[in-house]
Amino acid sequence: MTKPAAPKRHLPTSPFKAPVTPALKHFSVGDQVTHDMYGLGRVISVEEGIATLVDFGSTRMRILSPYAKMTKL
Repeated sequence: MTKPAAPKRHLPTSPFKAPVTPALKHFSVGDQVTHDMYGLGRVISVEEGIATLVDFGSTRMRILSPYAKMTKL
């Protein structure tokens, strides 16, 4: 069994910008959302930090965190 690689640290003398970690998205039951693939929907269930269940009208989809393609309206 191997250890996972440690994240590389940013050196202050580096000419490159420090990597930016995106802010975590939080959704609540009843939030209206839009998804790049499925369109407009409403959150019907939340598994905190894991996934959300969204009703898009014609289908219900379980969208996994980090919700890259989903935005709260």
